[in-house]
Amino acid sequence: MNRFSKLLTVLPVIATCALGLLSCSPVAPRIPSKADRVMYQWYDDEGPGEVAVKISLQEQIAEVSRGGRPIGWSYVATGIEGRKTSPGSYRITEKIVDKYSNRYGWIENEYGEVTDDDASPGDHLEEGERYMPAPMPYWMRITSYGIGMHAGNIPAPGSPASHGCIRMPKEFVPILFEKAKVGTPVRITD
Repeated sequence: MNRFSKLLTVLPVIATCALGLLSCSPVAPRIPSKADRVMYQWYDDEGPGEVAVKISLQEQIAEVSRGGRPIGWSYVATGIEGRKTSPGSYRITEKIVDKYSNRYGWIENEYGEVTDDDASPGDHLEEGERYMPAPMPYWMRITSYGIGMHAGNIPAPGSPASHGCIRMPKEFVPILFEKAKVGTPVRITD
């Protein structure tokens, strides 16, 4: 990098600091944009031991370990108020790569525009509308009553957003899906 390029990278910082000094207040830290946010990390050593998952409802984070050693983490989105994800000790009982919800989805019109983003299969449809079941890729069931881990939208990392399932980043969940097996323990804590 030449001197001119270095100067161009430093000038915005110098200008920000100078403005902060002129205003007699500390410079506010830059809030990371959504694009800056790291949603997961995976650093599996592929060593001995079984995979286990711990999900913190308070932090909205899943931690993955192998034989007690941390091997990865991700943000998650668990159940919202009224549809909370229950704490407890579970095991993965089913794995399906391409699953769709039999309880939740949305309704769209003939143009593909969503007319109801929180619909159920029995909801009333106007002429030209159709019910679309919610996709739950890389489904890993943990309860008999339909709660599992799967790829899904995490609109505000650190906050609940689901109907009770544990949504995981779409880039992360295939990795976990490959390493976890039926019987893998999943502990959910408050």
